[in-house]
Amino acid sequence: MLRAAEVQANLPCQFPSFVKYMLPSHVSGGFWLGFPKRFCDCHLPKHDAIVVLVDENDEESPTKYLIDKNGLSGGWRGFSIAHNLLEGDVLVFQLIQPSKFKVYIVRENCLTEIDGAITLLNLDFRARPIKSDHDEEIKIFEAKEEKYLEPPVLDINQDDKIEEPMLLPNSDHDPIADQCGNDSDNGSDVLEGIRFSESRVEFKDVKDYSGFNIIVDGLTIDSEVPALHIRTKYYDLCRAQNSFLHDHLLAGLNVKLAAGMITETVNIADAIRACESWTPREYLDTWDNTLKGFECLGMNVGFLRARISKLDSLSSESKDVLESKKVELAEAKEEMRIIEEKVLKVKQVMKNVESEIEALTKKDANFELKFKALAASPW
Repeated sequence: MLRAAEVQANLPCQFPSFVKYMLPSHVSGGFWLGFPKRFCDCHLPKHDAIVVLVDENDEESPTKYLIDKNGLSGGWRGFSIAHNLLEGDVLVFQLIQPSKFKVYIVRENCLTEIDGAITLLNLDFRARPIKSDHDEEIKIFEAKEEKYLEPPVLDINQDDKIEEPMLLPNSDHDPIADQCGNDSDNGSDVLEGIRFSESRVEFKDVKDYSGFNIIVDGLTIDSEVPALHIRTKYYDLCRAQNSFLHDHLLAGLNVKLAAGMITETVNIADAIRACESWTPREYLDTWDNTLKGFECLGMNVGFLRARISKLDSLSSESKDVLESKKVELAEAKEEMRIIEEKVLKVKQVMKNVESEIEALTKKDANFELKFKALAASPW
C-alpha cells in the first residue's frame, strides 16, 4: 500500500486517480471489481459503458462498466488473469481520458515492477517518497497534515466483503479530497479538483452561474480558479459576449496557464472599468499588450482590446485638442509680445516728435519777430 501511495503521489495532478487493494473476490471466483461511488459520480458516465484499461505496456483491455453497481464486470476477469493479479496486489487507476484508465500494478511480492512503474511516471521532483514501518497500523506524517494508512480487512466471502477505509498520502502540492462514497468498495481515495467533462457544453445552454463551468481541453478546471468573485465576474464577461472566452484556447495548453489567463482577464476588465481620464497611457498599453498575448493563445479578449483602443483614442483626441490649444495660446502670447514691443517703439517715436514740435513752436515765435522787423525796416 505504501508503494502504491508513492505511485499515486507522483501522478500528474490534473488526472483523477484512486487505488484498489485486491481481495480474493477481485481476482478469483466472481471476478467483480467495484469502484468508489463518489469517484463514479464525479468522473464516469451516468450509464452503462465500455471502460478501457491501459496497462504499463500501453496494451488496452475493454471492460464493461455497470452504472447500477459502480464497477467493472465483463472484461475484468480477462484483465485480471492476463496480468496475473493476486490477492494483496494493489492497483492504481488513473483516469487519463473519459472512460479510459491507466492502470499501475503494485505487486505484493515484487519491488522491481513498481520501480518500473515509477520510472514511467516521470516523477515530479517535489514529490516525496514514503517510508514505512511494518507495523499493523501504519502512520504517515506529512508536512502539512497527519494522515493514516490502515491495512484492509480481508473479505469474508465474495458477496459479503468488508474493507476498512484507507487514506492514501499525496504529494505536497496536490491535496487529496475526502473519501468517495460509502459503497462496499470503500477502500479507495480519490483526487478531486480537475476532472473530465462528460460532454461539450455550449454557452447558450448555460442558463445562469450555477450551470457555469470552466472547461479547457475537456477538463473542468474550476478548482484552478478558486476565488468565487473571479469566477462570477468571468461568467459575467462570458455572458456579455454570449460565449466562453476560453473556448478556442490552443489544445494542450497547461491548465494553470489557462486559469492564470482567466484570472488576469478579469483583473484587467476590472481595471478598465475603474480607469480615469488621467490614468497613464502606459497602463493602457500594458493591459493591451497582455491581452494581445492571451489572444495569440486563443483567448477571446478582442472586445476588451477594442474598449482599451477606444479609451486610448478618446484620451489621445482630448490630449491632442488640449495640446493644440496650448500651442495656439503660446503663439498668441508671442504675437502679443511682438505687438507690445512695437507699441513701445511707436510711443517713443511719438514722444520724440512731440519734443521736436515743442522746440519748433518756440523757434517760430522768434521767427515771427524777425520777419516783422525785416518787413518794416526802412528801404
